This record gives sequence, C-alpha cells and structure tokens, in this order.
Amino acid sequence: MEFETFRKGDILRINVLGPRIDAACAIRFKDRLRELCADAPTRVVLDLGEVDFLDSSGLGAVVASMKHLGRERSLELAALTPKVAKVFRLTRMDSVFRIHDSADAVMESATNPA
Repeated sequence: MEFETFRKGDILRINVLGPRIDAACAIRFKDRLRELCADAPTRVVLDLGEVDFLDSSGLGAVVASMKHLGRERSLELAALTPKVAKVFRLTRMDSVFRIHDSADAVMESATNPA
C-alpha cells in the first residue's frame, strides 16, 4: 500500500493510495502510519478517497493509529467513499472521528507557522 503526504502549518495530510484496507494489509498499514506520524503536527488528516473497502481489521488499524497519536494530536478522516462511510456509521465510529467531506478544504484552512 502506498501513501502520499503533504504538510501545511499544523496539518499533516496522508493520502491512502489503495482501494482496500483489510486483514491482508492492516498491520502494514498501521505500522506505516506510525512511521509517517512520528513527527506529525497537532492534526493528521487521513484522506480515504481512494479506499473503497474497509473491513474490521482495517477499522482497527485506523483506530490504533488514532490512539498512537495520543491526546495532544488528532486523527481526522476525509473523503470517505460511501462503503467506507457506512462502516464508520454502523460501528458508530463516525462519532469518534472528525470526518471531513474533502481533505483539500481542510488543507486550505490550515494556518501557516508564524
């Protein structure tokens, strides 16, 4: 699984470049996110616009990544496809994560460091 990262002000955007986050790749996904977030700013936005399938293992990897960031940093989600959004709704994880329609809009609102 591939990722793209962009940083602007207090936001690190991580684009997931793959159609699935499932049991076959969940551990690698989680480990790679930990690496990418090692020196992350206060907000991390995970763009899931290319992800069309997320199973319970994938959901667990996303939740574990959020917990890894701790309380001082947040993991936010963006651009959920209908199937992925349904998983978050059914598990009520949509009340745990801040979910944005677009990662581009979040990045546009980023503050630049002084």
